[in-house]
Amino acid sequence: MLQQKNVLLFDLDGTLVNSAPDLALAVNRTLKDLGKKTFDGDTIHHWVGNGAKVLISRALSGSADIDPKLDQSLINDALAIFLAHYEQCLCVESVLYPGVKEGLVSLKSAGFRLAIITNKPAVFIQPILEGLEVDNLFELLIGGDTLPQRKPDPAQLNYALAELNVTAEQCWMIGDSKNDILAAKAANIASVGLTYGYNYGESIANYHPELCFDTFAQLTESLLAK
Repeated sequence: MLQQKNVLLFDLDGTLVNSAPDLALAVNRTLKDLGKKTFDGDTIHHWVGNGAKVLISRALSGSADIDPKLDQSLINDALAIFLAHYEQCLCVESVLYPGVKEGLVSLKSAGFRLAIITNKPAVFIQPILEGLEVDNLFELLIGGDTLPQRKPDPAQLNYALAELNVTAEQCWMIGDSKNDILAAKAANIASVGLTYGYNYGESIANYHPELCFDTFAQLTESLLAK
């Protein structure tokens, strides 16, 4: 089943890269600049996954539930400060999850086509991949601001199909978040859920991906199995 598809659409944060420590660093630097309360890394970890604007809105709210009374101009100002800080700490503590680099190299060598579809701003994708030495493996990078819509909307996935000139049936969407699974279902693309990432404390299995794995090595092994 796995081997019949040759295009792998990967989420980035929580799937390939544990970026939460650097996101937390940038969030707390932003909050400090604004004279706001800072938070521990585990708390911020649970706010990651819906893009930078949602992350900073959650930080300003001090909760995963965004305060509806938050001033929009404050959000925009905080977002600009956050993006400037994050640009300075993209790969301070971010690391690839175990087995990711070896797995990606093996999959690429075996003839799989690799792409990234993330809600992270596009400007940060290539520098992170370069910093983690996996920048030569992907033929398409789609960020959260590449299109007006982002996951769980299927637009990014449909755009990837067009850019890669492939069908939905040729692809797997591989991610750690409900946004990845919901976007895949909306685009009629089969999905793989990875259990170790950022899914807001919920089990990824609750969203019914076609397959689930606990490690990247298990995913790689299944994809390469004859």
